Amino acid sequence: MKKIAMIAAVLYLAACGNTTNNTQAGTAADSSATAGTETYFGAKITADSALPITELATAMGDQTSLNVKLEAPVEAVCQKKGCWMDLKTADGSMRVTFKDYGFFVPKDAAGKTAIVEGVAKVEETSIADLKEYAKDAGKTQAEIDAITAAKKELVFEASGVILK
Repeated sequence: MKKIAMIAAVLYLAACGNTTNNTQAGTAADSSATAGTETYFGAKITADSALPITELATAMGDQTSLNVKLEAPVEAVCQKKGCWMDLKTADGSMRVTFKDYGFFVPKDAAGKTAIVEGVAKVEETSIADLKEYAKDAGKTQAEIDAITAAKKELVFEASGVILK
């Protein structure tokens, strides 16, 4: 099981760093639709019944994963391709990746409000992954080098996103 998780992480990080387009991933423009001031990415979702991200901990309780729809401000986006984003939480941020690496969000989405539908889960993020995320976010080499421990954190895999 560890080998499968490691292979999946390596493949994800390699794909994030790949700067060529492919038909599976495409670009944010390829997988988006706009309606009014909202832009949709991935699976078609609605804003109905979205919980404020501040209510996620209560909704999860003791569970290690939960299918949920959340609303939160976008704090940061992968500056290579838009292949992940961080949503602002009360005590920091929560990393959001996209199901099957099937869509991206615009690299300038920080500051917008996102509605995401998918699975919230508690995971341990490896040092290598944390360093890659920091690099993708444009952190300094000193900040990247300061990452020396894996981190158990709440993460989210979105099947659909609305940006407004």
